[in-house]
Amino acid sequence: MRSPSTGTVEDSSSALFPHGLQGKYPDSTSPVGGLRMDRDPVHEPVMATEVVALFAAVPAGVILDATVGAGGHAAALLSAHPGLGVLGLDRDPQVLEIATARLVPFGSRAVLQHARFAHLDNVVGEAWAAGRGHWPSSGEASGAPEAISGALFDLGVSSLQLDRAERGFSYRHDAPLDMRMDQGEASSALVVVNDTDPEELAQWFRASGEGRLARRIAGAIAAARPIATTAELARVVESAVPAAARRRGHPAGRVFQAIRIAVNEESDELAQGLPGALGLLAAGGRCVVIAYHSGESRFVKQVFADAVSGGCVCPPGLPCVCGAASEFRWVFRGSRGATAAEVSVNPRASSARLWAVERLGGRGEVDP
Repeated sequence: MRSPSTGTVEDSSSALFPHGLQGKYPDSTSPVGGLRMDRDPVHEPVMATEVVALFAAVPAGVILDATVGAGGHAAALLSAHPGLGVLGLDRDPQVLEIATARLVPFGSRAVLQHARFAHLDNVVGEAWAAGRGHWPSSGEASGAPEAISGALFDLGVSSLQLDRAERGFSYRHDAPLDMRMDQGEASSALVVVNDTDPEELAQWFRASGEGRLARRIAGAIAAARPIATTAELARVVESAVPAAARRRGHPAGRVFQAIRIAVNEESDELAQGLPGALGLLAAGGRCVVIAYHSGESRFVKQVFADAVSGGCVCPPGLPCVCGAASEFRWVFRGSRGATAAEVSVNPRASSARLWAVERLGGRGEVDP
């Protein structure tokens, strides 16, 4: 889920799904309906207004919400665009239950599946082949799984996952180390923290921005093993970081981010899922990504830039002579951030960056 918390939380960053497809929730895929949301508030999704506007120009058909979470973006899209259906994926059964309840009013236009998005092309193909009850109804006259109308990736970590202490994501709650998006999987933060070579830990911490302190923090973790809880890990990290070097906020924030990314293989997930989504788009279809940290944004920018250039390797500013053929265009140049008004209400939106490309052959609207 990608919705903002009501309180102060850790650094926003990728909540992605490792490759493969395991488990079942619901049985295969099914229309939403029948479940009740009795414990969790309805969180508002980041940059929902912008997302709704970006998909206004796409052809009638199905939007793949690769990170459906609690269903906030899906509900906004279905409310605003009667010609669209949503196929929503998520690997966390707990947030899927919330989305199921939230999307009941849309009936067969919303179908949810417990799945990871690394192999989303297979997931989409299987849902299409299974037919009614597995593929959303929409306003399209005809279609095929390789021709969806849009794809949405909201990569922010779930605030409900962070807020539930027992999930072990947050340094703000004392709980067993876990951090699994899908608790049916074997490898948890407990395994990663206690079994990973210190040099590999240091590499992860450097990638998350710890720089020269990465090796020092990794060494402190190795020396303190076994570490069983989030509070223990947070204390170890805090003790390893000199007071003068502490950034704004808790010094364990980037370390917890790096460990969560490793536990859930988030980088590999995005590397497989995002190009796969581009390959599924129909003419005029759009791929929209909301990223929350610099590593995600750099990767999204590169994938989209390569799609727009068609892989052109010619020097910038000169005519293309390499034979590259572009099938995509930028909907707007670069990325956009959340409005000041949204950030004032939802502080976690401050780090959000919105990216969008369109497969050529559509109606050509720009800068919605």
